Amino acid sequence: MILTKNVKKYFSGFQALKGVTFEINKGEIVGFLGQNGAGKTTLMRILTSYLPATSGEVMIGGEDVVKNSLAVRRKIGYLPETPPLYFNMTVSDYLKFAAQMKEVPGRQQRRQIDKVLGECNIGDVKNKTIGKLSKGYRQRVGIAQAIINEPDVLILDEPTSGLDPVQNLQVRKLIQNLRHERTVILSTHILSEIEQLAQRVLIIKSGQIIVDESLDLLLENQKGVQGAESTLEDYFIALHSNTEEGSDE
Repeated sequence: MILTKNVKKYFSGFQALKGVTFEINKGEIVGFLGQNGAGKTTLMRILTSYLPATSGEVMIGGEDVVKNSLAVRRKIGYLPETPPLYFNMTVSDYLKFAAQMKEVPGRQQRRQIDKVLGECNIGDVKNKTIGKLSKGYRQRVGIAQAIINEPDVLILDEPTSGLDPVQNLQVRKLIQNLRHERTVILSTHILSEIEQLAQRVLIIKSGQIIVDESLDLLLENQKGVQGAESTLEDYFIALHSNTEEGSDE
């Protein structure tokens, strides 16, 4: 479903990505981790066709992100850390706008809007102005716009950032409900969420993928090293001890 081969990215002489290669299969939920400045944001922008790679190849659903960027964008749903919401619009109007922008056929728009209202549990606020909603509801509206065109791939960047515990739980349950329908890349600094949601972990450091492993095997191996139960947070901190990253591009 997602294939990257030797992807490199330079910014004015600075190499942000240093030959990134990995493959993600259909239906996987993958946790994508890295310190600030590791190249995580740069890579996510390349995957979503927002930013071109300097060299290398990126294929999503069999389409090249450079040669067929429009086709690729139709296959992707993206929720950036700050959801692209219009606070003066009602939820229903905004989702209709999102459906039109993502070229959902006119005869299917009403059905798709009703579907994502239900999936994201936001039907009770569909006539409310987005600016009056809590952050938890706004995050769910952001996910609703990301899936309204039924994309094959869903990329979520810090989807629970700033939420209270109840809102956090609601958004996690929503992501869990999507796991069998779409390939999901989840980036978050809350490592316990990756343990609860992901099947596999990619860790990027200084522009290179240094870990590509199933979550269960990673934690099992770490337990063997430490001789005790280990968390993903323990592993991540040990991996990055004595390391400082620069600012991400």
